[in-house]
Amino acid sequence: MSSMLPEEGEHLTTGWEDDLAPADSLVRQAVLAHVSWARALTTAARGAFSEGPTWCAGHGGGASALLNWAIVTSPPRDWEQTVGQLWAAYPEGVSSIVISPFPTPDLTAHGLALVGHPPLMFRPTSTVTPAPSSSLDVREATTEQHLQDAERVLVEGYPMPDMADLPPGDFYRPDVVVGPTRVFVGYDGDTPVATAAAHSAAGVTVVENVAVLATARGQGAGAALTWAATTAWPDQGAVLIASDDGQPVYERLGYLRIERWTCWLRP
Repeated sequence: MSSMLPEEGEHLTTGWEDDLAPADSLVRQAVLAHVSWARALTTAARGAFSEGPTWCAGHGGGASALLNWAIVTSPPRDWEQTVGQLWAAYPEGVSSIVISPFPTPDLTAHGLALVGHPPLMFRPTSTVTPAPSSSLDVREATTEQHLQDAERVLVEGYPMPDMADLPPGDFYRPDVVVGPTRVFVGYDGDTPVATAAAHSAAGVTVVENVAVLATARGQGAGAALTWAATTAWPDQGAVLIASDDGQPVYERLGYLRIERWTCWLRP
């Protein structure tokens, strides 16, 4: 009987090697897709995107945390070093979101505030669920006005109060939909009331920025816009980072809970 132990010096794949295929695991695909999403937002905002061995940081040029995504991309051996490198990627006074797919120690001593442990959810292409019914007119944002409508719903419905005073078009600039990103807006008549975005990368669709105005909630608007983003590329599965309150909506659309990530805020 041969030994179960590897030969001396043999490399044992961890799942986070740089040259490993994105599809090595669903979680790896989700991480790489969210890195691409952060890069796309930063590029559209003409900001600065930087990367280290275990992290990436997008600085969209504004003070809002949702313009500044930082993601831990592989398990750090030294969390203090990783946080220090992330800190150096942002100017003083700039807020950012820090997402970690990996078990995370208490980072409050490093100036981070714990937001929570949101679930990563996945909808495979094999799932068959009916499209949610809605009276909204769901349109893809292909014009500057559409993008400004989506942005206004996002700011008011998410909500994003730190972006309320920014000029229209500061978040969703036209460049954001030039690449593999699509933005959708739900209209009640001529009034935009809901929005969602989809980004294709690493073989999956990232669903992000789902927001509904308070006046339109409870009427299926969130499900309708999530569906539009989820099926933007119907030949690939979709991933999203959910809130606990939003999980039932996504489950009805065929999403499965995979694991919980950790979300920190740099105030």
